[in-house]
Amino acid sequence: MILITDSGSTKCDWIAINNDGEQLFKVRTQGLNPAILTVEQLQERILASDELVAVKEKVERVYFYGAGCGTEKPRATLEGLLQSYFNKASEVVVREDTAAAVFAAVGDKPGIVCILGTGSNCCYSDGKKIHQKVVSLGYTIMDEASGNWYGKELIRDYSFKRMPEIIRERFAANYNLECDYMKRNLYKEPNPNAFLASHAEFIFQNLDEPYIKKVLRRGLRKFSRNMILQFHEEIKQYKVHFVGSIAHFAERRIKQVADEFDYEVGNIVRRPIDGLVKYHINKLKTKQ
Repeated sequence: MILITDSGSTKCDWIAINNDGEQLFKVRTQGLNPAILTVEQLQERILASDELVAVKEKVERVYFYGAGCGTEKPRATLEGLLQSYFNKASEVVVREDTAAAVFAAVGDKPGIVCILGTGSNCCYSDGKKIHQKVVSLGYTIMDEASGNWYGKELIRDYSFKRMPEIIRERFAANYNLECDYMKRNLYKEPNPNAFLASHAEFIFQNLDEPYIKKVLRRGLRKFSRNMILQFHEEIKQYKVHFVGSIAHFAERRIKQVADEFDYEVGNIVRRPIDGLVKYHINKLKTKQ
């Protein structure tokens, strides 16, 4: 049995396939981001899945792609945990979520690939190697145009009374914005980035509002300027592809901003796990 996993900070999708590439089951757990969770928290989230507990002795290989796995220490921590848990597995590979995005969006072909989900990132794949010019420092400093960035913008605009009054009332009716509740979730509870991102859904429930259009474009322009334009030579030759739920719902605005910054939009993939499975099944077939 082979486990293929795509994890963000909010949720984690696991798909099991056999050596013939046939899907056995699919399960979702809470996100496993080793950069912000302790080993104990990571383990608790795996153990919460009865399906994963039931097959732990049957797993032969694990291919895990996730947020927070782009630097060595968190990656090694999660790899060690998975290796000890799925102790019959002969191979456990942990890679950053940008690799999952690349394989899902372009496979082994060259292109610029962006992630717009709970967090955000951008890389260039030459078809063999993935290149990043900036290491993401996460939601407190970077992550423009991500779910947590938009959530933060909405909460700030609400708090500073920068929202139009009708939007402000609608936002308050959808979320608990009481001060102590907000502070507890932002500073004491785990996954404050996912908490912020939960407020971004409001954008996609109100896409036709002029204020929302401005907020959406603001984030996409910042992301284009800071992340995509790093690859100023590559965007002359290759399309820019997007992966993630924010990208899926913001497709129209992404194409508008792309015209402003003179790059061409390619594939937009909502859930990378499906493309990942196809990628690994093709690899299995080439080995046979």
